[in-house]
Amino acid sequence: MFAEPKIFLSWLALLLSFVSLFLSSWIILPAPNMLLLKLGVGAPEISPGLFLLNLFSLLLSFVCIHHYQLQRLACIVSLIGLLTCGWVLVNIAPTQIQMAKAMKQGLGADYLEGVPVQVSAKMQTHPFDLVNAFRGIPLAKTRHQTDIVFATPAGVPLTMEVYQPQEVGKYPAVVVIYGGAWQRGNPSADPEFNQYIANQGYTVFAIDYRHAPQYRFPAQLDDVRTALDFVRKHAAEYEADPERMVLFGRSAGAHLAMLAAYQPDAPPIRAVVSYYGPVNLPEGYKEPPRPDPINVRAVLKAFIGGSLEELPNQYQIASPIAYLTRPLPPTLLVYGSRDHLVEARFGRQMYKRLHQSGNTAVFLEIPWAEHAFDAVFSGVSNQLALYHTERFLAWALSSH
Repeated sequence: MFAEPKIFLSWLALLLSFVSLFLSSWIILPAPNMLLLKLGVGAPEISPGLFLLNLFSLLLSFVCIHHYQLQRLACIVSLIGLLTCGWVLVNIAPTQIQMAKAMKQGLGADYLEGVPVQVSAKMQTHPFDLVNAFRGIPLAKTRHQTDIVFATPAGVPLTMEVYQPQEVGKYPAVVVIYGGAWQRGNPSADPEFNQYIANQGYTVFAIDYRHAPQYRFPAQLDDVRTALDFVRKHAAEYEADPERMVLFGRSAGAHLAMLAAYQPDAPPIRAVVSYYGPVNLPEGYKEPPRPDPINVRAVLKAFIGGSLEELPNQYQIASPIAYLTRPLPPTLLVYGSRDHLVEARFGRQMYKRLHQSGNTAVFLEIPWAEHAFDAVFSGVSNQLALYHTERFLAWALSSH
């Protein structure tokens, strides 16, 4: 009468071993399509949890599977999963050391000395906190306004959301531009980040822009520039300092942030933060990633309005890397080594060109991270990125 429960537990343990390995395998496997890309993005970020899941499945296999061959198979599968997750965990410390070194190389060994105590006191004390990986990064209350219309180009209402610290005051401005292949997204994206940054002592403006393919470049850049003008004109209303402004973007939004900040007639911008932003559109078109889960060439055609062969000048004009001929705002570039949408080599290329042109730049690379790694706000990669991003912001916006 006890045989059936034992058989059930045996098969359950075996199934759990394979499920754990399947989920963990996307830490190293490149995703061939958008559906699996979500696993490719998320698996490394929840690797501490997956490590425990693989450990649990290993113990369950020992206890519940009595058939030797099946037990051996389940244990091998669980061990492979453990090693895969362990690769991320053992690389956290050396990655942090490398990132800290890159920050000091780019900004100076004493770059944090000018940061006010009240700002540094709110920063994360550790680059990675295992407790936060499971419970989430704590978020304090902020003031939050939505649906603020800042322009209606071609009859399209463009809105922004504003996040402010709880206390009334005058704060540096952080303008956040969402990603989405220039085709989708809205200002309500990534609210945890906006809330966190506002609580650090900044007024955050999360802005909108028109989407391709209905509206082609430079419509998106025009909208960002219009938003920056709005922020400057209405800065006092939102307790923002228009002379202390940073542009922050993800993916397509990072591309627009760099492009807007690098224009010859750009308003005063203290710094730019690019999370996995495209920088060289002609080269991106010529050499798409492999695998290519979003079809990069199709995305670029929709954005620019044609192929590289048809519109070579537009591709060049739309490339941030083409504007590195004069003094530019300091730039923080954050990329994942496993990014299969915007490869990390483009970030390295941008960093080298910025450095060669005499501009201040920092390049941070996360070995296990995919595109959009910060979608998991408390994930391993975002904790490391956030730790250095808030320090970069504090350095760029301090009054020295």
